[in-house]
Amino acid sequence: MNLVKRNFQINPSFFDQLIYDELGRQRDSINKPPATNILESDSQFLLEIAVPGKTKSDFKIEVNKEILTISLETEKEVSENDHLYHKKEFDYSSFQRSFTLPDSVAVDKIDARYNDGVLKLVFPKKKESLPQPKKWIKVK
Repeated sequence: MNLVKRNFQINPSFFDQLIYDELGRQRDSINKPPATNILESDSQFLLEIAVPGKTKSDFKIEVNKEILTISLETEKEVSENDHLYHKKEFDYSSFQRSFTLPDSVAVDKIDARYNDGVLKLVFPKKKESLPQPKKWIKVK
């Protein structure tokens, strides 16, 4: 009896699609950066990063000139009762993301909060960068 080898590129099973990439290599979700949203309003920018299962003290946030760097470094806990995962994508034991801040950001007023697995940073805009209301000039 011969073993039939699966061709990953032509006929992948459901679990193969979860675990292996197009070339038959095992996917490594740890190297993927967390999902990020960046929003802008008239008065501020908002950065949201999805990092479930962490604590506030796990994050290191640094601003050096116009570069914002967010990093996370935690130790993996090994438990005897760990489940057998077929796919585990939201396990970020470490990552580092850097963003270039626009000149309009008031760096000294940046606020960071971590709630419900989402790290949120609010970047207020400098007063001179805010939209100015219309001004009517009376003709004399």
